[in-house]
Amino acid sequence: MSWASLLHNSEGIVAIYQGAPPDLAGVHVHEVVLHEDGPNLSLRLDLPRYPDSPPRKWVAKGFNTVQVEISLGGIKTVTLNGFGTHVTADIELSKRETVTLDVVSPETHISATADVVFISKLTAYSNQS
Repeated sequence: MSWASLLHNSEGIVAIYQGAPPDLAGVHVHEVVLHEDGPNLSLRLDLPRYPDSPPRKWVAKGFNTVQVEISLGGIKTVTLNGFGTHVTADIELSKRETVTLDVVSPETHISATADVVFISKLTAYSNQS
């Protein structure tokens, strides 16, 4: 099962990737934020592959990287062990009674369970690295 199928609002990411969003392996994690509202946990990350047919405005601006903010609402549990200045991680989402998130890299391990997972932001930019 694709991680996008677990999203409460998968339409945007599915449309941009023409039905096949990339796996969340080897993603650059920019930010992890805990919000008291919800409570929510948000991860801001770069997807590992740019879409074959991106929106015209992205092409016109020369963008080459898709960035998403994945949020978990109604956090039940969360653990965070370590972090770094350039975290490249594998992310797994699954669902049984609750949504489970696992973020694993050499520098960090994040685990969380929540009621729902959704994309709170979907953007693109020109990554010069």
